[in-house]
Amino acid sequence: MLVVDILRGKGSGVVTVAPQDTVAELVATLAEQRIGAAVVSSDGRHVSGIVSERDVVRALASHGESAFGLSVEQIATREVAVAAPGDRLEHLAEVMTERRFRHLPIVVDGELQGIVSIGDVVKGRLAELEHEREALTDYITGQ
Repeated sequence: MLVVDILRGKGSGVVTVAPQDTVAELVATLAEQRIGAAVVSSDGRHVSGIVSERDVVRALASHGESAFGLSVEQIATREVAVAAPGDRLEHLAEVMTERRFRHLPIVVDGELQGIVSIGDVVKGRLAELEHEREALTDYITGQ
């Protein structure tokens, strides 16, 4: 299964936050959207970073309550691993596991096309395995 198959099912919408937004605004956005990460982008199309719940926790541990007044760009990961629509889910699973990421922006020609979470990857892999099981069962039973 390819990333494009995941995006076809879930859509290409991505929640972005501006680099100058505060951590308090970020937390409100994450809670409102019920998501674990947001792409940092000043124009909504180009990725300048990614910020997750983990980044917020680290900021709170380092700065205490004053972390809520920091800007998103102060706590975001700037070197962002990205994927392409043609990438296989197995590849994303490897990258996410090895680098301990839970979200990968999908980029084409430098522009944001979507985002895939570890949950999306697991769901897609389970669907693939179920399809393979059904095909093998049909083959064995001669159907």
